[in-house]
Amino acid sequence: MFEGLPEDLVEALAAGAIIRKFEPGEVVFREGEPAAGLHVVDQGWVRLVRGSAEGREQVLQFVGPGEPFNPLGAFSARPNPATAEALQRSRILVIDRHSLLANLRNHPDLAMRMIEDMADRLVHLVGLVADLSLRPVTGRLARLLLESAEDGVVARQRWLTMAEIAARLGTVADVIQRAMSKLQADGIIKVSRREIRLTDIGRLREIAE
Repeated sequence: MFEGLPEDLVEALAAGAIIRKFEPGEVVFREGEPAAGLHVVDQGWVRLVRGSAEGREQVLQFVGPGEPFNPLGAFSARPNPATAEALQRSRILVIDRHSLLANLRNHPDLAMRMIEDMADRLVHLVGLVADLSLRPVTGRLARLLLESAEDGVVARQRWLTMAEIAARLGTVADVIQRAMSKLQADGIIKVSRREIRLTDIGRLREIAE
């Protein structure tokens, strides 16, 4: 979001930021609490999740190094729409809402970057709703693997368990395990402890569609 912006603007944003550190499983902020501002992952990984009264969770997004999250807290006094939880030891920058708004008024380029980021998030959420409503689990899994892969490989972070994937796809771990095993048996993917290699991207795209 901040790449290529004027150096004085980046320095002003940094001056208005505080650094917070979190251990694995520690909550960064909770759904319904007042929003503190824009958060940016410096190190580590964070998941954004919505919970239900019955205790079910829907993972909205995994956020890694260099990525901002909770832009709503930058523009509005509304409460946090989701809970953020550290997946591993993480270092988070929090840019105070008032500091950010002051810089937005003076720097249209920053405003455009943030609008583009929020538009991308809206597209992501629309896709998530469509996946949960219209695609079977194997199709959702195929799409997630395609979106997460770099050069045909999905790196498996230590926290990326079947349970985490299931929470992201709106199902349970056993169903994901069966879907993953079927894709591997069909020669479409190859699963190891450290990575998931996409061995037949064409067929995986057909399943995702």
